[in-house]
Amino acid sequence: MSALNTVVAELWSRQIGDILTGDDTLPYARDRSGYIPGPVEFVVAIPTSVDGVRDVVRIAHEHNVPIVTRGAGSGYAGGAVATPGAIVLSLERLNTIVRVDQHSQLCVVEPGVITADISIASSPLGLRYAPDPASVAISTIGGNIATNAGGLCCVKYGVTRDSVLALDVVLANGDLIHTGHHSIKGVSGYDLTALMVGSEGTLGIVVGATLRLLPIPLGPVVTLSAFFPTAEVATAASVDLLNTGIRPSMLELVDEVHLGRIDEWRGTSFRVLGGGLLLVQTDGLAAEHEAQILAAALTAAGGTVEVTADAHRVDELLNIRRWTSQESAPRAEITLNEDIAVPRHNLTEMVASVRAIREQHGVSITLLAHIGDGNLHANVRIPHTDLLPNGELPPAAWDAADALVRRALELGGTITGEHGIGLLKRRWLRDELGDIQYELQRGLKRFFDPTGILNPGKIFFDDEL
Repeated sequence: MSALNTVVAELWSRQIGDILTGDDTLPYARDRSGYIPGPVEFVVAIPTSVDGVRDVVRIAHEHNVPIVTRGAGSGYAGGAVATPGAIVLSLERLNTIVRVDQHSQLCVVEPGVITADISIASSPLGLRYAPDPASVAISTIGGNIATNAGGLCCVKYGVTRDSVLALDVVLANGDLIHTGHHSIKGVSGYDLTALMVGSEGTLGIVVGATLRLLPIPLGPVVTLSAFFPTAEVATAASVDLLNTGIRPSMLELVDEVHLGRIDEWRGTSFRVLGGGLLLVQTDGLAAEHEAQILAAALTAAGGTVEVTADAHRVDELLNIRRWTSQESAPRAEITLNEDIAVPRHNLTEMVASVRAIREQHGVSITLLAHIGDGNLHANVRIPHTDLLPNGELPPAAWDAADALVRRALELGGTITGEHGIGLLKRRWLRDELGDIQYELQRGLKRFFDPTGILNPGKIFFDDEL
């Protein structure tokens, strides 16, 4: 009997929850990265409690069977893709909001909670969970923690790590630890909470989280749209905008290629208004006054500016930015969702480089960006007709992605701002970290997971550990 079959038998005997085998596992094989793992054999365990998770990990540890922890599978880096002979550990049924504490302005949640539901549960108390990834309506908080997800409002409110106070983590041998604090302050020992955030299930399995909540801003939310002749001009305007002394709650960029696609998909005519669009929001009691100052700055930079608080018009404008994924597009294509980030002072040069790389490699690259914090989604889009006979991406796609990443590194940036490394970005990690830090991080992985069963092949190549 194979190790996997032995594990399945033991899991059934423990009654930890549902165990899926055969064709029932197929919905758990992939994430939204587009990466196709092929015909791999794996099983799916869906525990209903933290004790059930610990049982799965103990059994896997005993038989040296790998574990791929999964939330909603909404990631873009291949971090939740099934690997051969693995247990895909789905945390979808650990989905309870344990409590919301109005006085301490925090909440305690299980990892399978849909991110948007945290703000829904907190809003009657005048609170909200501030990080807002584009996948907020479908992604789980555990997945957000695994990748340190960002979002549209991070320019003002920060990324996931900034809102995580404490974690409950199951280690590779099944032990359960509690990191961090329920108090706002706490510096006892090393910051294992921050280490776990963004570790993509390679150091431990998050089974509970204590999150910081913020008051819902008083006053209106005001939205500005500003069309510019090119994406480069729009980017330069976004950099200067922060010199006004105002921190907008949203500052997003859409380039002419994506605007053209929006027009194609939805029958709109945004592209004729310009080649670069900035979407800006202000919130709080001073929102209207701040919006007027920002509108004046955007107009002075050459933009055609609209200011609105009308809910219907706001949705229409923000939907330009939200229509990003291959699932939303009627075109038959595969997308390499890059999420490079560079310092703000080099943003205009990076946006110009995206245009040059698009032309040099003859591929379609749509550019959307959390431009306020320098995070660019330069998405390489490959029609199905250009795929190789085995379904893999053509060399031009990888060459373009490589050029984008290397240019970001040249400009002092990073290969990933919010998606994580997963499977798709392992090839560039050493280039960013350098040999010494790369070896130090591999050492951390070996310390926390000495047998290498936690999400093997993600972040690092298997043969390097």
